[in-house]
Formats: sequence, C-alpha cells, structure tokens
Amino acid sequence: MKKKILIVGGTGFLGYHLAKKCIEKSWDVTSISTNKPKKIRFLSKVKYLILDISKKKLIKKLIRFDYDYVVNFGGYVNHNEKFKTYQSHYVGCKNLADFFLDKKIKSFIQIGSCVEYGYNKSPQEENNIFNINKLKSTYGIAKLSATNYLLQKFKEKKFPCTILRLYLVFGPRQDFNRFIPSIIKGCLEDSLFPCSLGNQFRDFLYVDDLVNAILKCLTNKNSHGEIINIGSGNPIQIKKIVLLIKNIIKQGKPDFGKIKLRKDEILKLFPNIKKAEKIINWKPKSTFSESIVKTINFYKKII
Repeated sequence: MKKKILIVGGTGFLGYHLAKKCIEKSWDVTSISTNKPKKIRFLSKVKYLILDISKKKLIKKLIRFDYDYVVNFGGYVNHNEKFKTYQSHYVGCKNLADFFLDKKIKSFIQIGSCVEYGYNKSPQEENNIFNINKLKSTYGIAKLSATNYLLQKFKEKKFPCTILRLYLVFGPRQDFNRFIPSIIKGCLEDSLFPCSLGNQFRDFLYVDDLVNAILKCLTNKNSHGEIINIGSGNPIQIKKIVLLIKNIIKQGKPDFGKIKLRKDEILKLFPNIKKAEKIINWKPKSTFSESIVKTINFYKKII
C-alpha cells in the first residue's frame, strides 16, 4: 500500500519541496490550497484541491480521511491582512485537527514559527514560554493559539501532532518577496536595491534539511505532543549574506541603510536545536555556502 500524505499549502515553496520528495518515495500526494500552483511549482503527480481550510464545512465535503500523514503549511501569506491571517493560521489549523481527530492518522505536523517565542533571547529553546497576550502580531497570536490547541488535543486524546518551529528557510523556487531571492534578483539584474544596515543576525536553513526533518517526524512517535525547533543553530549577519551573494554573482548594488529597522526588531534571532537531534535524530547536513550557490544557480536560469 502506498503511503498517503495530505500537504496543506502544497502549492507554496515549502509544500512544493516536501511534495517533490514524497513523490520520489512513491507516496500518494494530495495538496490543498486556496490557489492553483504556479507553473514553477507544479508537479504532475500531485492531486491539487482548491480549498479554504478556514471553512469547516468545505473540509468535510472535499477532504477524504484515509491519509497516513498530514502536514500543515497552510496560512495567509500577507500578514497585514489581520482577519485572513488569524482565520487561516489558527481557525484553519483547528478545523483540520478537529476533522482528523478521530480518523486514526499516524502523524499531524503543524508548521509553527519562531515568532511564537516573542522577545525571548536567543538561542531560543522549546521550554521558553511567552505570554500570548504580549505578542504584537496577529500572525504570532494565531500560530501560538494553534500550537496550544494542538497540544491540548494531544493531552486529551493523544492526537499525534508535532509542532515544528521554523526559522528562515531558503532554496530554489522561493518567491522573490523573500529576503534571499530578493537579494539574488537584485544582484543578477545588477540593480540598486534597498537594504537595512544589515547588523541583524538571522538563522537560515536550506529547504532540503527542513524536508528531511519533516520526514523524520512523520515516522517517529516520540515527536508526538512536542514542540521542536528547526533551524541551523548558527546565525549569520545579514550584511555578510548580502555581500556573499554579491561576490558570488560578481555584481549588484546593495543600498545599505535605506531600510530602517523597526524599534522592536530583535537583532539576534536563532534557535537551540538540541531537542531535534535528541528526539528525531536530526541536524542540518547542508552548509550555507554550498546551499546559497545552489540557490543562485537556480535563479540564474529563470531571470
């Protein structure tokens, strides 16, 4: 019997890479999202369903229940749209969990966010608790609410959920509104593009390493009911990344200081990833320097 996986948000950057890997493993893959996949992220062997997970009645009508695994990347991307952000990231997750609660799935992976830690100092650890009432963003509130709901269902009914808290993931086929693709595009076009001073340190993980972590979680019961950080654990200064990309491409005109930092912006943000190694035997295999070259080479083909 083929393993069956439902990828919520399977038309996005992360969903595409997980779907591609699952197809390589000869799994039966279904994607649900609110839009059709872009040409650059279309996979012929994936069954695509158009569905808004915040609409509970539609879930009951359109989703079959005999999946082995569910991975939830779903959620509205434009976080300035507060209502849609809350509905998709919290209500949508709650609807999915309620639907699959008694369906005997083997694993439900919720893609969480480091934003759930609020202003806790780095390296951030899974036992760092942040008061949800102090979170300023609707996105952070929705994500932490989803986490709390899932953990409650694990305690009450042993719902086989795992929350993976991601930091910054990058790689081929990511949209240009993200940091690394935007810098690559600016350099490939040899244009003047705005940047902050670049003093911040951020944690970047290559997408293949994330997919590997998800696959390990799907088949590991020890991950059920757990929050697990997924990142490199090695923060890199933003300015260094911009200059590295510029040097590899050998052109580009970053305008440092053009973008001002928010007053409440955290300057150093990265996770402790020891729990991932202990529970799911995972740690990143890719180096940043190798991964950025692979990513640049992809965008060279399409720009």
